[in-house]
Order: sequence, then structure tokens, then C-alpha cells
Amino acid sequence: MAEPVRWGVIGTGGIASSFATDLALTDSGRLVAVGSRQQQSADRFGDRFGIPNRHSTYQGLVEDPEVDVVYVATPHPMHLPDALLALEHGKPALVEKAFTMNASEARTLVDAARDKDLFLMEAMWTRFLPHMVEIRRLVEQGALGEIVTVTADFGRWFPPNPESRLFAPELGGSALLDLGVYPVSFASMLLGTPDRIEAIVEPSFTGVDGQVSMLFGYRHGAQAVLTCTSSATSPTRGTIVGTDAHIDIDGNFYRPVGFTLVPRDGPPSRRDFPRPGRGLSHEADEVARCIRAGLLESPVMRLDESISIMQTLDAVLARSKRTTTETSFDLPV
Repeated sequence: MAEPVRWGVIGTGGIASSFATDLALTDSGRLVAVGSRQQQSADRFGDRFGIPNRHSTYQGLVEDPEVDVVYVATPHPMHLPDALLALEHGKPALVEKAFTMNASEARTLVDAARDKDLFLMEAMWTRFLPHMVEIRRLVEQGALGEIVTVTADFGRWFPPNPESRLFAPELGGSALLDLGVYPVSFASMLLGTPDRIEAIVEPSFTGVDGQVSMLFGYRHGAQAVLTCTSSATSPTRGTIVGTDAHIDIDGNFYRPVGFTLVPRDGPPSRRDFPRPGRGLSHEADEVARCIRAGLLESPVMRLDESISIMQTLDAVLARSKRTTTETSFDLPV
């Protein structure tokens, strides 16, 4: 068996904790170092997860010779500089989603990785879950026929705290970048880049986007209807409708769950899968597999697609900045 890939993590927040917990479930990698802006925070995280190397700076983390690959788990605005720091020190990187703040930053990051011949991947962990792997297999086999509609929602209630990462502009606060990226990436996985984008964006109390409804159109005739909100808990389901069958994914579609395949004619069939941990172990396994194989990107979450997704998110957010003249209509009673 190959030696485990040695991980270093930048950041000590909630998603870093989830990754550290799930990485311990794998044989492909182990966490050997953590970097924080404060030694106390690095030590607390290190004590919690048994990490030997604790650094009080991100610079120290990327310079650690025992680190093979860096996981960037900081807020969105820091993804570009933190990932570039890793790449500049010869370290492959797994970068939390949303990949960056916008498509321009995404291109800068991808160009840097390609210039240095280093592996880079967006940490869209949902893409690697067993039920998503099976869904892609069914779609590729033609089990659904031609896809007509994709729907997905992600709504979660967050306390209206102006210092929260969901609401603070300086932390990249955005329902779309934090929650909506899941439905958008789901649609991208199935349908590619949309040709037409319509969106309604409602600001939160701090001015960042708080609720977004999106309608995407594709050249081949399919449509995607996607929503996200940071002010209410939604069913968080995903559905793929094809000419021959449709798939209903259980609530929390972005986590390890099952789904039901419903053919146009005939009985539905249920698909369930093992659910170890939260599900982040699968993306860690993919990174290790790619690095061992000498790949510079994952064929499941390609870099050009991550750029495309950021372009789509840019286009959606641009709708909130338009100056429009509202027209009212008198509806018949």
C-alpha cells in the first residue's frame, strides 16, 4: 500500500474541523500540520486532532517539509492569496468552495498551478460522494433519457449576526457563494455551462446577497431551477428529470444520502449507500489518487469547470447590481 499523503491545513474553522475528522477515516492521507494566524488557535486544533506540527503563520505551514499537499480552509476572500502561497512553495492545493471570489481570481489561480505543474482542485466534496458517482453512471448510461430539468435548493437559517461569514462583506458573506454554489455545481455537473441566466437576488440586512433564485437555460433545451437562502431552512433536495425517468435525491442532497430512480413506466427503485462521516473523505481520496498518478487536476472536478462555475456565479450576482425600472401590472380580480 502506498504511503499516506501528508496534509497540511490552512485555517482552523468549522470546515477544517470536518475535513480533519473525515480524513482520519481514510487510508490515503493523514494530517501532519496546521497553520493559523495565532499559535494558540493552531495548538488547540493540533491538540484536538493529534497534529504534530503547529504553525502560527500560513507561511510556516507551506514551508513545512513534511507537508505534501495543502488544504485551504479559510474564508472566500482569502482563497486566492492562501492557495497562491501554497503553490509558490511547490505545494499542491485543495481549495474550499466557492473556489475564489470571482472568475478572474479563479483564472489567476489556475494559471499559477498550470505554470508550476502543480495539482489544484476545488473542494466541491459533494462531487465525489457515492450517490453522485452512481448518478453520473446512470446519466452516462442513458437511464434517464435526455435530461429536461434539474432542480436543487439549499436554504439554511443563520442568526442575523453582522460578523458572521454569511453576512460580513469582508468575509465574503454571500448566500450564493456559501450555499448556492452547491446547486450551481450540481447543475454544472449534469448540464455544463448555461447559455442563458436569469436571477432574482434579494439582499440580506448587511447588503450581501441573502436569497437567490436562478433559472438557467441550455442550448440543448434543458433548464435548471436553483435557489438558495441564508434566512430559512429549505428541503435541500435535488431532482433530475429526464425523458425516460427521473431521480429524486433525499434531503441534504449535497451530503451522503440515497436517491430514488423513478422510470416513466414501471416501479421506482431505491439506491442507498454507506455513510461514513460527513463525506469529505472521498475528496481527500481523490486528491491522493491524482497526486500519486501524477495528475495535475481531477477528471471529476476539472479546473476549467471551476472557472466556468465562478463565471456563472459572477453572472448571477451581476443581476443584483443592475439598475432596473420596475413595471407594475394590474391583475384581474
